[in-house]
Amino acid sequence: MPNESNQHKFQVNLRGVIDLLSDHLYSGPQVYLREALQNAVDAVVARCAIEPDHVGQIKLELVKDKSGTHPTLVIHDNGIGLSESEVHQFLATIGQSSKRDVTSEADFIGQFGVGLLSGFVVSEEIVVISRSISAEAKTVQWKGRNDGTYEVGELDFDAEPGTEVYLRAKPGCHDFFDFDFVVSTARNFGSLLPFEIRISNGEQSVTINEIPPWRSGIDDPGTLHDISMQFGEHVFDSQFLDAIPLSSEAGGVNGIAYVLPKALSMNGRQQHRVYLKNMLLSENVDGLLPNWAFFIRCIVNSRNLRPLASREGLYEDGTLEETRQQLGQSIRQYLIDLSKYDPQKLQHLLFIHHLSIKALAVEDDDFFRMVIDWLPFETNFGVKTIGEYYKEFDTVQYVTSRDRFRQVAPVSAAQNICIVNAHYAFDAELIQRLPLMLSGRKIKFVDATNLSDSLRDLTIDERDRVFDFVKLANLVMQPYQVEVDIKKFQPENLPVLYTTNESADFLRSIDQAKEAGDELLSGVLDSLAPTASSAQAQLCLNMENPMIQQLVQVNDRDLQSRAIETLYIQSLLLGHYPLKTKEMNLLSTGLSGWIQLCLERSQDDLKGEQS
Repeated sequence: MPNESNQHKFQVNLRGVIDLLSDHLYSGPQVYLREALQNAVDAVVARCAIEPDHVGQIKLELVKDKSGTHPTLVIHDNGIGLSESEVHQFLATIGQSSKRDVTSEADFIGQFGVGLLSGFVVSEEIVVISRSISAEAKTVQWKGRNDGTYEVGELDFDAEPGTEVYLRAKPGCHDFFDFDFVVSTARNFGSLLPFEIRISNGEQSVTINEIPPWRSGIDDPGTLHDISMQFGEHVFDSQFLDAIPLSSEAGGVNGIAYVLPKALSMNGRQQHRVYLKNMLLSENVDGLLPNWAFFIRCIVNSRNLRPLASREGLYEDGTLEETRQQLGQSIRQYLIDLSKYDPQKLQHLLFIHHLSIKALAVEDDDFFRMVIDWLPFETNFGVKTIGEYYKEFDTVQYVTSRDRFRQVAPVSAAQNICIVNAHYAFDAELIQRLPLMLSGRKIKFVDATNLSDSLRDLTIDERDRVFDFVKLANLVMQPYQVEVDIKKFQPENLPVLYTTNESADFLRSIDQAKEAGDELLSGVLDSLAPTASSAQAQLCLNMENPMIQQLVQVNDRDLQSRAIETLYIQSLLLGHYPLKTKEMNLLSTGLSGWIQLCLERSQDDLKGEQS
């Protein structure tokens, strides 16, 4: 066991702590105003707990010195005050919070005992004059310096209970003591605080308080909605589609959610304006709402959520998670209410924010059943809602690849087959859930097999006439693992259709990766490759197309082979498939071959004319 004489206490370098606060904990020197307001509010809250009828007031006064170069900010509160012993205990001990057991700690904004130190970010010296509400208390002065020294002493006059903090601007920080800056910053942080806050400089005097909608006491829903919309426009300087009241018992949250007027990317999660016990925590809080609610930006005040040490973010814990779910439920209920009472507004919202609504429908079965028929999907007949689709067709047919959609869209449309492009986020999941969630709803995934089945076969005589050509075409395409067939389909101006299934697409991606990889990687990829029988890729020639009709009748097998290769490359390019190395070579040699063939034919024609 160590000898007590060998035990020592840590020594704190106050300048180093101040640099740490300035450079890493706080976002900027302006937070000294937030900390000053916070300490003043907590002092008033503590007094109100003892004297329930007490009317709290906080005053900020800017005073210029004779030279006008070193302004001083005086922060006065009529709160609980400090005795001399409490000054020693709380103002001179870093990390010791002055929140005494006069009421629940949850009533206080600050909890970490470092708030006063923020004053040293803008001032080299802090002076505190305070008198406790205790009957026998004396007026006490504490003077602290940023070198870690301080003085404490009693003053020979009896001040009113409360505290005054004097901050004198140090060189380079004068801008943080400008009257307009102090007013705008204090208003930003403390405009929702429940005690009057007045700022003056001897010439001007401003009260910064305002009442948020959730504390307005207005019961009429229409009036409350109007002032909520005005409040959001004022705070965010933006127009919104709608305002949604928010509440969460878990986080003690009240506030307003605003529906954004235009769609945003899902990756751009919204940052919210969050107040903690009516003091602004941050206007850039992330993760307050579920991920799917990225079409919402909100203003909330919380009583129970925990702040980070910087008091500029929220601590991730069970309470925040429960709050997140409850706030999400408020938004969900809003959408349900719209479906019942204002479906036109819901359709407008869905048109703008369908991606976010689809995300919620994937997670929530009841919500899925409610909104699925209103959700829009891209089809080869234009954008359709699921409800509109089922009015015209009994089965939702869909593909999950954008390139495949581009490929099959014109063929399917010509045959009056409506195909949904389910390439977009959540679309495939929603369609696949249709028969599970709603009885009688049928779906069909469109792949190479069932698409080919929908094309018209040739007659037996026509098959006989093209037998040799098809045999040649399959020989030509064998190195590319593609089967060739001839059918009839619309539109007739489309000469060829390249179709694949997922296995064939996967096999193409493996071949491309092998081309870019080493021998070891190629061996691993070979083990992952699907079997040739499952990897179905097909080149379907259109017998309705005049060019194909002529090509079948040509007796020149070399010309036919070259044409088949060119049609294959054309079909890949039309389907936006990336070309493999041997296909790139085929494209290059094919173009050169056609040029050479044209030149030879031109020479033959010239010789014929000369003869």
